[in-house]
Amino acid sequence: MQSKAFRRIFAGTFSSNIGTWMQNITLIALAYRLTGSAWFTGVITFAQLGPMLFLSPFGGAIADRFNRRSVIISMSVVQLVMSMVLAVVALSDTPSQFILVAVVASIGCANAIAGPTMISLLPSLVPREDLQPAIAINSVSMNASRVIGPLLGGILGSLAGASAVFVVNGLTYLFVVIAVLSVDIDFSPKGNKGDGPIEQMRQGLRAVRADRVITRVIVSMAVLSMCSLIFIYQMPLVAQEHFELTGWKFNLLFATFALGAALGALSMGSFLSGHNRAKVARVALVVFAGALAVFGIDTILPLGFVAAFTLGASYFVIVTALSTTLQMRAPDEVRGRIMGLWMMAWAGLVPLGALVAGPIIDAVGIAAVLLFGAVVAAGLAVLIDLSEPEPANQAS
Repeated sequence: MQSKAFRRIFAGTFSSNIGTWMQNITLIALAYRLTGSAWFTGVITFAQLGPMLFLSPFGGAIADRFNRRSVIISMSVVQLVMSMVLAVVALSDTPSQFILVAVVASIGCANAIAGPTMISLLPSLVPREDLQPAIAINSVSMNASRVIGPLLGGILGSLAGASAVFVVNGLTYLFVVIAVLSVDIDFSPKGNKGDGPIEQMRQGLRAVRADRVITRVIVSMAVLSMCSLIFIYQMPLVAQEHFELTGWKFNLLFATFALGAALGALSMGSFLSGHNRAKVARVALVVFAGALAVFGIDTILPLGFVAAFTLGASYFVIVTALSTTLQMRAPDEVRGRIMGLWMMAWAGLVPLGALVAGPIIDAVGIAAVLLFGAVVAAGLAVLIDLSEPEPANQAS
């Protein structure tokens, strides 16, 4: 990519996203170690990402209303400070569960407000003709961080403890601040400042309803996040119960998932890039469903590694295909609000699913929950339809 501004923002956000997911997986492991409860693990997951469910649409309205540089810097500073507070809290052998949840939730709120603003910067970073590859690269980085971060977090947490992971994550927010301050682009909002935030959110919803493909993308991602991605946050439980893996051996299982995701990213940027995104998403959903079913019931270790690899690759292809489709169709004047709804579906509903699944897993076991997720993914493969042509004013 030729744009210097894009490269700087990409480097800053990618580093920060990796730090965020280092922290996420460490928090999950800490919650499970403290309580041994899938329910409390779900509570921590909800505190991390749950604010995206409630605040991402509001964050999208902010992205279309206020100076985006100011929003990103202020929210990055909040997350830096609270990550350092979290590191101090985690130094205790028995940290207060209430304080732990409260600090994590404050970080989640700042992230939910900043996320749509950061995504909405893309059209300002590159020329129109480079928008599609920029979207693909950004999608790859956002999803790669979700697998690279947990891998690095697991390793650092094993070597230096949870507090060290939280400190490293806090420092990564400085990369975002430096990147945003170093680029000379238009950070001004594109929406109508005269409308109030509630009306602006309504305008975003109307824009989604006006495009059936955008509606299908967001609804499909919401259903997948709620029902089928629980395995990501309960992987320590699967590793322990199905394969008796703990410590560095669990990290190896997650590394296999990460390797699959990396190859999925390479495929979307190479031999799959010329294929129809609708067909690619449908096939990837079928593969994902099969791999999730195997992962849910398998107790044979080699097959578990194959399933984890396949889950990583297919999940990465699905999300990249859907998010690229969405960015290519979103009108500039409501882009922030549409991407806020995408953030809600992509990340906000995952912790809600984990929260709901926690007591169910405690009651009936992880296998039944993962099999249900596989059935849902297979159903989406049958129902999803992204085949309509892009609007003339949005296609690149």
